[in-house]
Amino acid sequence: MAKSKKQMIKEDLQKQLNDLRKHGKYYDDLVDEYLYLRTVREKLKTDIRKKGVRYNFVNGNGKEQEKPNESIANLIKVEQIMLKIINDLGINQPLLDPLSNIKPEKEIGEERDLL
Repeated sequence: MAKSKKQMIKEDLQKQLNDLRKHGKYYDDLVDEYLYLRTVREKLKTDIRKKGVRYNFVNGNGKEQEKPNESIANLIKVEQIMLKIINDLGINQPLLDPLSNIKPEKEIGEERDLL
């Protein structure tokens, strides 16, 4: 049976954490929270596709009004939290062997030594 995308993401996150020697319930909880937020993100995207950026509703006085879809702001917040979790897990940073002589490449715009 084929693995679900959620299961593949979970295994990938756990493998990256294993490679960084990060173990324990704390990291397991962060991975689970990330996966939960991923589900919430997908539901928000579905709502945006269904309702659009703005939608009409009938207010308490029976008048039809246009209202911005709150799912857009919530989607941004959820994605920021997801990025924060990935950052907290430390898996978005390159893993360099501290014993190697490999230096990270300089950022674009920084001067490079010619020697």
